[in-house]
Amino acid sequence: MNILEQIQMTALLFPERAAMHTEEGSISYRELDAASTRLAYTLQNLCGADKTPVPVYGHKSPEMLIAFLACVKSGRGYCPVDISVPPARVKSILEAVDAPLILSCEPFPPEALPSASLRIFTKEEIQKTISSAEGPKLRESLRPVSGDETFYMIFTSGSTGTPKGVQISSNCLNNYLDWSVTLGNAAEKKQGQIFLNQAPFSFDLSVMDLYTCLACGGTLYTLSKKTQEDFGRLIPALKESQASVWVSTPSFADVCLADPSFSSDLLPNLDVFLFCGETLTNRTAARLQGRFPNSVIMNTYGPTESTVAVTEIPVTPERNASESPLPVGYARPGTWIEIHDENGKPVPEGEKGEIILIGDTVSTGYYKQPSLTEKAFFCTEKDGQSFRGYRTGDEGYLKNGLLYYCGRIDLQVKLNGYRIELEDIESNLRNLPDIENAVAVPCIRNGKVKSIAAFAVLRSRPENEADTVQNIKNQLRQFLPDYMIPKKILFLDRIPMTANGKADRKKLRGMLS
Repeated sequence: MNILEQIQMTALLFPERAAMHTEEGSISYRELDAASTRLAYTLQNLCGADKTPVPVYGHKSPEMLIAFLACVKSGRGYCPVDISVPPARVKSILEAVDAPLILSCEPFPPEALPSASLRIFTKEEIQKTISSAEGPKLRESLRPVSGDETFYMIFTSGSTGTPKGVQISSNCLNNYLDWSVTLGNAAEKKQGQIFLNQAPFSFDLSVMDLYTCLACGGTLYTLSKKTQEDFGRLIPALKESQASVWVSTPSFADVCLADPSFSSDLLPNLDVFLFCGETLTNRTAARLQGRFPNSVIMNTYGPTESTVAVTEIPVTPERNASESPLPVGYARPGTWIEIHDENGKPVPEGEKGEIILIGDTVSTGYYKQPSLTEKAFFCTEKDGQSFRGYRTGDEGYLKNGLLYYCGRIDLQVKLNGYRIELEDIESNLRNLPDIENAVAVPCIRNGKVKSIAAFAVLRSRPENEADTVQNIKNQLRQFLPDYMIPKKILFLDRIPMTANGKADRKKLRGMLS
């Protein structure tokens, strides 16, 4: 499908239907289509022939959605940056993108500005542009993003301490949507339904709700960061949403399950739970089945580099009772899954190895990082056609066509749905003036990452360890989002090493138990 054409079609057939609902109000499909087109012409005038993806700064507002579509309609991709991202990290993302302007849908932190020459197109300017009766002076007709051109770019945690931009093309997104609209129930049933949005737009899980919703002519019901952090506001907001399609990490569902009222009585229209971003446990699935007996629970898997998700499986009560851990599903049409050993050779069925994804939703690579792209991506032939492949770094195995996920091979972990490279945390710790060396390790309970701990060697012995720990956390918050801040920081005289001279992470994890 073509997502822009789908949005335009809904704007024609159901012009006053809400495309997006926020705590501040709603925007209709007619308004969304018209406003994004108007802003697209303005972007074309401002950027000219420069097709660099445009950073869009903000948090779940209608202006962000307008900005996304405006960028794409004007022939350039967009890069979402949420307000929760620390200014220093925002600055590094903007430096990496090197765009001529940023669309700022919220007040932009001045300390995050990498250059005085970078144009900040403010929320007020966006609103003035989209509400102007005169319209922009047109340079030329619009030519939206298409084919392998970048539709959006999401920055993920990088092992060097610098985020890396994953480019997702128009083809990747449209191929993904052909499949995602069928998850849990038929696309026809999803028409006009309400989709719950939990993840910020800078987290690729949001693509599952945002664009699947727009492809179905539905209404995206957003939960703000403030609401999600306030339990007293969260449950009433869920009730008000009357959502039919739930998209979140399993951890967010666990938070909601803490309230006994979270059930089909609260959300009687809820047809489908779509989970991605981290491991869905049997316990969470069982609790949901008890509270929502008529809802379908879908387990999916996929990294940002393969456009959100590439597998699916309904978790029935029978499957939940018979399999532990749960499988993450069968490959979507257009995707092939292979399991390779450390030498890159396929392994026999049932044997663990690295999960390799091949197909028509695999990213075109990392933005301006050819060496990293060459290391992670490759091209191959399937059914007489050429497809891109991606080495995920995830461990898993196949059994009767079903994929089972076993965790990360490298130092990457998932915490509350967020992908975190431990070396990213370590790099930022080592950059602090008082730290000589540092190693970050996951705290695992019942096979699931519950938090991150860090071991640090200080340049001098602290007078007060508790104050020093708090000071380190405060300094890290200038560079890292909250979910990457180690919950526990322990001080050592030296980092234990393995025989081959590497940090003994197994021994460090043992110190936590």
